Amino acid sequence: MSKQYGFLIDTDGCYGCKTCAMACKSENNTPANVAWRKVREFRTESPMSQTFITMSCNHCDEPKCAEVCPANTYTKREDGIVVQDHDKCIGCQMCIMACPYDSPSYDPSTGKTSKCNLCVDRLDKGLQPRCVESCPGGVLKFGEISELRKQHAMNWVELEERFAMPDHTITGPNIVIIAKSL
Repeated sequence: MSKQYGFLIDTDGCYGCKTCAMACKSENNTPANVAWRKVREFRTESPMSQTFITMSCNHCDEPKCAEVCPANTYTKREDGIVVQDHDKCIGCQMCIMACPYDSPSYDPSTGKTSKCNLCVDRLDKGLQPRCVESCPGGVLKFGEISELRKQHAMNWVELEERFAMPDHTITGPNIVIIAKSL
């Protein structure tokens, strides 16, 4: 693989507007009950704080969705983007059960699952993913994960504990999370 794309999420600048989630929904025309990007809220009592984190598919190094799918709907492109061939989906929801990040969404009206494709059509035209482009605070960024990681170090253990995230060694998510207070 020549490169691997990923997201950078700056939780300190995010104020929970959910513009990224709305832009994703609009760009991909997903049904009302299907969300490819979700904004989660975290509160602490001591010290009192509120933090938001926006998450979608992390286009993992070892995507569990692809490993378990009996219909082989998932593939990993040369640029690391995990895409799904929606027409092949049989609706078994194995990918939902396997993804530790709750990325794939099931649509009962179609009987199929779907997930973020990092706006591959836009990327192939040289554009940014719609969620990144729409973020009014500029706290959601996109790029080659190696470059994003060079710019910002992360403490996975503290992040996983703080944001109730699964162990990153399970899938190798391609995200960088900035959280000053850690």
